[in-house]
Amino acid sequence: MSAVAPFDDRRRLTDLAVGERARVERVLDDDSISRRLLEVGFIPGASIEIVASMWPAADPLAIRVGGSTFALRRHEAERVVIA
Repeated sequence: MSAVAPFDDRRRLTDLAVGERARVERVLDDDSISRRLLEVGFIPGASIEIVASMWPAADPLAIRVGGSTFALRRHEAERVVIA
């Protein structure tokens, strides 16, 4: 018997298109990647923008948070819940 995960309707950083802006609501999980995202500025309330997306799979993403721009892999960006 397989368990079906409940529907997750939270918007993620990966839902944004190039040029779109949002605010960080929270960073999911509590592991080294999530802690590093918090350390570099992905904190609740921070303004973020997708600056660029690489072709063909939109991986990695160039993301501006505060005055810095970071390249994040999609699996890292998926941890950032946006408002």
